[in-house]
Amino acid sequence: MPARAIASRISDRLGPERSRTVAQFGRFGVVGTIGFLVDTAALYAAMALGLGLYSGRAVSYLVAATTTWALNRAWTFRGQGSGPVMRQWALFLLVNLVGFACNYGTYAALVASVPLVADHPVIGVAAGALAGMIGNFLLSRRYVFGAATRVADP
Repeated sequence: MPARAIASRISDRLGPERSRTVAQFGRFGVVGTIGFLVDTAALYAAMALGLGLYSGRAVSYLVAATTTWALNRAWTFRGQGSGPVMRQWALFLLVNLVGFACNYGTYAALVASVPLVADHPVIGVAAGALAGMIGNFLLSRRYVFGAATRVADP
């Protein structure tokens, strides 16, 4: 069975609103993957500039969060949310502090307790990204980009 037919059957079972939410979550995951790559590159760059594992991670998170906000605004939640751009960015950072707490907490716990992760912090970055993803999606969808607005098609 072709992929398009499978997608159509799943969409029929879920209904239009849930199908849009699933597609939106998929786009959010793609953006998150890009954010993970940016986060990792920024962490290693910060460490090369002399920052440690923890302060470098705080800087890399801010760089990655700004990147994911911009991509989510342009693609995942296109046409949703309102207000000044800087206000939306600040709100994105604020509501995603919950995800950041899960993300950074997971990273810090692994770096502190697992020597392999301390030697290869990308493992901690990946674990942290997964820990924060679902909370970030729900909070961003509701509070930053307003779930009540119709989701734009890709």
